[in-house]
Amino acid sequence: MENPVDHTIDLGFVNYVQHPENKNYVVFRFADSNRAESFETTLKDQKIWFEKGEEQKRNKPYFMFAVHHSDFKKVEQINYDVEAKHKKPIIPFKGLRWSLFVFSLFVMILATVGYCKAQNKIHESTVQTHQ
Repeated sequence: MENPVDHTIDLGFVNYVQHPENKNYVVFRFADSNRAESFETTLKDQKIWFEKGEEQKRNKPYFMFAVHHSDFKKVEQINYDVEAKHKKPIIPFKGLRWSLFVFSLFVMILATVGYCKAQNKIHESTVQTHQ
């Protein structure tokens, strides 16, 4: 795999790639220092060996951590936990989130009731045509 830090377009689907020189290592990269600190702390807490590096690309610092491929599954879970911990909600206002949820629930109930009533009308019309 190529190093996504060197790409002009980074879609950001994942934040890890194989090490460009040593295929036995996977490199996790973070553009956010808070995520990088949480990741590093958790790696140290779980006594997982890693190498840390920092690179400046396009005036943006990238914090990189190389871990051995044998620890990949554990480190991948740590990566998910760090991302979940620092994730911002899509709708930041709690009132708006709940309003949208209640509105969606209302629409679903309305659609279900409409479907059931339509089925009753279809059943009644088929019973009348057979008589």
